[in-house]
Amino acid sequence: MKLLSPGVPQWGSKISEGLDNLLDEPALAPRTDRGPGKSYVRSRKTRGGTSSLRDLALAKEQELWETKLAYRPKSFWYPYATLRNIAVLERLLAGAGLDLLDLCRGKYGRVADIGAADGDLAFFLEELGFSVDAVDNDYTNFNKLEGARILKNALSSLVTIRSIDLDSRSQPFPERYDAAFFLGVLYHLKNPFFILERLAHVTRYCFLSSRIARQAADGLPLSKHPLAYLLGPEECNNDSTNFWIFSDEGLKRLIHRTGWSILAFTTIGDTNNSMPADPNHDERAVCLLKSDAVFELSALPNPVPVSQKIGTTTIRWSTPDACPGKVYVSIDGKKESLFAAGRKGVATANWIEAGRTYEFRLYDSDRSRVLDKISVTTSIE
Repeated sequence: MKLLSPGVPQWGSKISEGLDNLLDEPALAPRTDRGPGKSYVRSRKTRGGTSSLRDLALAKEQELWETKLAYRPKSFWYPYATLRNIAVLERLLAGAGLDLLDLCRGKYGRVADIGAADGDLAFFLEELGFSVDAVDNDYTNFNKLEGARILKNALSSLVTIRSIDLDSRSQPFPERYDAAFFLGVLYHLKNPFFILERLAHVTRYCFLSSRIARQAADGLPLSKHPLAYLLGPEECNNDSTNFWIFSDEGLKRLIHRTGWSILAFTTIGDTNNSMPADPNHDERAVCLLKSDAVFELSALPNPVPVSQKIGTTTIRWSTPDACPGKVYVSIDGKKESLFAAGRKGVATANWIEAGRTYEFRLYDSDRSRVLDKISVTTSIE
């Protein structure tokens, strides 16, 4: 979502627009030896369990270029290597003792690629076994999302493509996610506070990257202060949709104020003299965030092992604000009844019967909105 004419909004650029300069690896050369309609032959060598995510991502990048060029010329496609983000994220998480794929698995069974461009990252995550939403805006996307739709059909993909304007004031996220990839989008948003706050209510983890700066063009130091630099319309790449470049502390303050904890944080690029508008002094922050604002409801164990016809599960719930929640339970779809209440808590359901289905629902304090729900079933010991 870059390289549009000046004055056209384009909030969804990727950190990868700078990765070719910030990383040591050169961009892959697209191959042209495949015709339309030919499917991939996936090598066991490149898909083996011993390959790193970085290796798998590079192989997927090559495959996607083959498909892209079979349908449209190179100039049609988003020009930056979005899957190069995987190498950065893999290094970030390794340093924190975390695993990217484990973080993407959870109760919702879905991840989001926000600012998806042609959907390369979304299709890669799908190949790894995840259900994925590719979120972008038809109007601002590099090729009006036609590229993502071409690839979806060519790959017989089940990725859901959602056209959403993140600068609108409507509820931007219709789904809940175990993890969201939010790479290189933040500084293209008019109201980054609003979006980060909304995102914190619908996903547990967020992989975030954004451009930052340590000093202004006149040398004024920024890094020690929680600041945001508002760009002029032609100041950064002659792109009027570049809005906010945060200082290191400014980005961290924004993250904490919008309901997140930082689990891992690093910077790449010019980490000494970065400036908001100078492409030769480009620095990016890359971080893993955990939401402190998401509503949670869980049951353990689930399914419930049942002997003597009766089993037990433990229900945990929490609401992130000061308002208490209410947990109701419905058995086999019948009328629900109050099970527990409070801002957070733990309660035991020791009456789980074999063959029945129990749906626990977490409501807000006046029971006007379902915050979360979980279905509990049984298994025979």
